[in-house]
Amino acid sequence: MFAAADTEPSMRAIAREAGVGVATLYRHFPTRESLVQAVYGDQVARLTDGARRLLAELAPAAALRSWMDLFGDWIATKNGMLDTLLAMIESGTVAHARTQTVLLAAIDEILEAGRATGDLRSDVTPEDVAASLIGVFTVARPPEHADRARRLLNIVMDGLRPTPVARSEGVGGPRI
Repeated sequence: MFAAADTEPSMRAIAREAGVGVATLYRHFPTRESLVQAVYGDQVARLTDGARRLLAELAPAAALRSWMDLFGDWIATKNGMLDTLLAMIESGTVAHARTQTVLLAAIDEILEAGRATGDLRSDVTPEDVAASLIGVFTVARPPEHADRARRLLNIVMDGLRPTPVARSEGVGGPRI
């Protein structure tokens, strides 16, 4: 419900969608914040576990591209809980710095594997990848702009693959 919602859904609507009574929902999640924290934590775990799972199944470049889709799903999930999540980050209830650390570590794990196999450039940092993803999903929010996000992610991946062209030509690229 959070991913599909433009605004934060009510606890009653969430209970109805889950097929439980509102009292049952409140027994498990006494506040909206506790529900948001559980969803957020689950999504972060899916991203970090997803990096390892994808690396076990795919070549590093393919694993990174698939992980980018997981990241997009994570961004979409936050749509319907953004106000609550931002308030929780501001109050310190959600440790944003910890989330950033574990997500950067997941990206780095894939990048390291890609460097080892030669699938991914050696000069790219996890912060570079994270900034690129944030940029893509800022201009192409899923699900309404899924096709554009997919194209942009493919362009990012093209830039992450090593090329035979030397990168020392400077900012402007090769001189003609």
